[in-house]
Amino acid sequence: MDIAHVRHSLSHILAMVIIKKFPDTKLGIGPVIEDGFYYDVSLNPQVKLDIKEIEEEMKKFIKQSIPFEGEKITPTEAKNLFANQPFKLELIDEFSTQGKQLTIYKTGGFIDLCKGGHVENTSQINPDAFTLTGIAAAYWRGNEKNPQLTRIYAIAFATKEELAKHLALLEEAKKRDHKKLGKELDLFVFSDLVGPGLPLWTPKGTIMRNILDDAVWQLRKVRGYQKVEIPHITKKELYEKSGHWEKFKNELFKIQSREGHEFAMKPMNCPHHVQIYNRTLWSYRDMPQRYASTTMCYRDEQTGELSGLSRVRSFTQDDAHVFCRHNHVEEEITKIWDIINEFYPRFGFSLNVRLSLRDSKNPKAYLGTQKVWQEAEEKLRSIATKRNAQFIEAIGEAAFYGPKIDFIAKDSLNREWQVATIQLDMNIPERFDLVCINEKGEKERIIMIHAAIMGSIERFLSILIEHYGGAFPFWLAPVQVQLLPIGEEQNDYADNVASELKAKGIRIEINNQNETIGKKIREGEMQKIPYLLIVGKKEVEESKVAVRQHGKGDKGMMSLEEFILSL
Repeated sequence: MDIAHVRHSLSHILAMVIIKKFPDTKLGIGPVIEDGFYYDVSLNPQVKLDIKEIEEEMKKFIKQSIPFEGEKITPTEAKNLFANQPFKLELIDEFSTQGKQLTIYKTGGFIDLCKGGHVENTSQINPDAFTLTGIAAAYWRGNEKNPQLTRIYAIAFATKEELAKHLALLEEAKKRDHKKLGKELDLFVFSDLVGPGLPLWTPKGTIMRNILDDAVWQLRKVRGYQKVEIPHITKKELYEKSGHWEKFKNELFKIQSREGHEFAMKPMNCPHHVQIYNRTLWSYRDMPQRYASTTMCYRDEQTGELSGLSRVRSFTQDDAHVFCRHNHVEEEITKIWDIINEFYPRFGFSLNVRLSLRDSKNPKAYLGTQKVWQEAEEKLRSIATKRNAQFIEAIGEAAFYGPKIDFIAKDSLNREWQVATIQLDMNIPERFDLVCINEKGEKERIIMIHAAIMGSIERFLSILIEHYGGAFPFWLAPVQVQLLPIGEEQNDYADNVASELKAKGIRIEINNQNETIGKKIREGEMQKIPYLLIVGKKEVEESKVAVRQHGKGDKGMMSLEEFILSL
């Protein structure tokens, strides 16, 4: 049985139970999503939803073995059926205008507008393999100008065991929630005065950002990249020329100068790097030009869509752009791919590859001609094939200016995240007339490659925090070692030990608060510091430290030299 059909059928049953209990409910849509489904409804403000009660009603209905029956209908018939359902009427008008066939599905007297994908009978649904998980507010069709609806979420699987396993995973994910751990580990903070979606980074969080950024830069540096810096605002004309204004104008923070000029906070960096390339006319001997900058970008995301570091209004991109000739493309993309393959294993991530392509059915969503796109897509497909990469192709996932190779990381909870990306752009060079002088002394159109290894540092850190559960590897931990003197008389010895460790480049702090050693150890463990070094009278007398490793417990007494060698 197709699990998507089970989930879709359950969404109908959910809507049926709600409309039965609250007849004046207005129905939105109820699609299948990853691991489950949801249904959007507009309820009378007096209604108090009890999702456990609704879930029990759904289970009772499922056990009655009711069939799902599909039927094609005309727009007139559909409007008569859904005369009191304004959201359905809107969909009927839209589908009719597009020439789409309208279909309905009947279940135990309940009728919904639906193109299908259902079980034949509710007996094919395991009533113990789904649960309603929560309620949230959602705008009709995701537009804040539309009415706000109530969204009821659910998860569903084929078996009770799969559901139990997933629920356990969700519980573990709650413990690892980066919003919770970020606060507990003092990595970042949000301020109401600064504004939602604008994270502020503490000293510890900034250390981690810098470690990650430097790791990427060292990999780029040996491959011929040069650092550049760009401003955070630009005239709107730059984005009009690049095509970003038309596509993203509603997501931009706009600024009016006192002279009446319109500027925007940059939502991306590529048009700025283009201007750096275009400062001179390059010879083929100077190609490729490789620019990198880690810089903050800004997008006016809706408040309801913001989520910790995962979705923010200010985010930092480890951005790079390669300006090259056609015969350089394979080599340059291979170099970027090598960086990705060198960077990600240190986190224990396995990577899958996705070739993100243009949706030819929606050409207005993209720059350039079909011919240019076909050439770019075939280049990427060829490179991925030569690397013997196992990749999937995803129609409609391309950037609006070009196809891309996306890398999908699987974390310790088996969740998948898009991380690195390599994008091949033959359209921006056309719009900005990017050329070099070739061997014949003629102007030759070049190609632009966009590459981000982490993507957004904020989002990447949200993934890492949850992947590690806050227990970072030694090289990444903002505090690698904490010294715990048992009493004041050990403070001087602890200071000397700290000085020696600092000289070795180890990030260290001392907890010399007037507290019991047991409390100090508990606090150090809660901070998930990789190593705690306990020093008491015996350790001072023998010039040693008592080592405690996070997650592994006591490692015994050893000299400082032995400890350093063990790292």
